[in-house]
Amino acid sequence: MNHKTKAVYRNGAFIPEIPCDLPEEAEVDLFIQGPLLLPPAVTDPAERSRILRQVTERMQQNPIAAEALRYTRDELHERR
Repeated sequence: MNHKTKAVYRNGAFIPEIPCDLPEEAEVDLFIQGPLLLPPAVTDPAERSRILRQVTERMQQNPIAAEALRYTRDELHERR
């Protein structure tokens, strides 16, 4: 059975916009389309700036050593 419907993701569950005539515990396949844009958790510009400075300082305090291993893109993403 093929059926297309829209749903909203809320509190860890997909809530259909219209009722679905499915039996309880029915398994479905979900296909997420379009870009997934998450709003930033911190919206205050001053706080965002403070976090960016803190992250930058930590990166500068812990640089990657020149003799460190260099991985390829496939190795980093474990593509096979």
